[in-house]
Amino acid sequence: MGCLFAACAAVAACGGAQEPVPAPFLPPPAAKASGCGDNGYLRTTLYGAFEREIDWSNDELDCEGMPRPEGAGGRLRFAGIAPNGVQSLAFIIAMPMLERDTTATELASNVTIIEEGSGRFFSTSGLETCWTDIDAQVNIDDASDTYSISGTLYCITPLPEVNGDSSVLLRELHFSGLLEWSAQ
Repeated sequence: MGCLFAACAAVAACGGAQEPVPAPFLPPPAAKASGCGDNGYLRTTLYGAFEREIDWSNDELDCEGMPRPEGAGGRLRFAGIAPNGVQSLAFIIAMPMLERDTTATELASNVTIIEEGSGRFFSTSGLETCWTDIDAQVNIDDASDTYSISGTLYCITPLPEVNGDSSVLLRELHFSGLLEWSAQ
């Protein structure tokens, strides 16, 4: 009789148990500001594969700036969560002719947009379609080689998808971040 009671109790316990409810999908938290300086931002409107307005301020933006390989100019990276709250997008601006502590107009530039985690890349194929105007580049600390840098990137053609058949158009991209000229 004891075995029968134990078996009935086990069946009752199984039948009464509810399936666990999976947690709803939550987008990753916004990136904590890093390397953007006190007034970092990125603003642009995207058309094509991504139709959205980007207006990221310092508290929702991750930034990085360093020299390009072999010291050929500078490279800036800005990343954040797209307005749809799900996609993480990164923008990389490479300026081979950028020099430390200078402003410039019409610097030939390469730009890449990465939909992080998806394997989608959109990029210029050369230096003929995008250029950057650097409005300010100022050393922020005499003891370091870190510069506050701001400007505007312009593109006259869409950025083709590297491994697909779509494209993204950005006509103007306004930015402010930091560039660490002594970074390796």
